[in-house]
Amino acid sequence: MNMCERLRETRKDKDIGQKELANVLEITQQQYSLYETGRRSLPAEYLPRICKKLGVSADYLLGLPRGLEWPR
Repeated sequence: MNMCERLRETRKDKDIGQKELANVLEITQQQYSLYETGRRSLPAEYLPRICKKLGVSADYLLGLPRGLEWPR
C-alpha cells in the first residue's frame, strides 16, 4: 500500500470527509483529492496537520517500519 492509499483508507476509517481534511489544510476539496489519488505530490508541510487530524504518525502514512530511531 502506498502513501496515497494509506491516506485515503485512514481518512475513511476515521469517518472524515475529504472536505473536512481539506479545510484543515486550508485548500479546496478538489486540491486535496489530487493528493489522495496521487495526481499531485503532497507537500511535506501538510503532513503534520494531516497526522494530527487523523491521529496517526507520519511514519505510518509514509509506509516506514515501526521502531525507527530518532537521531541523537
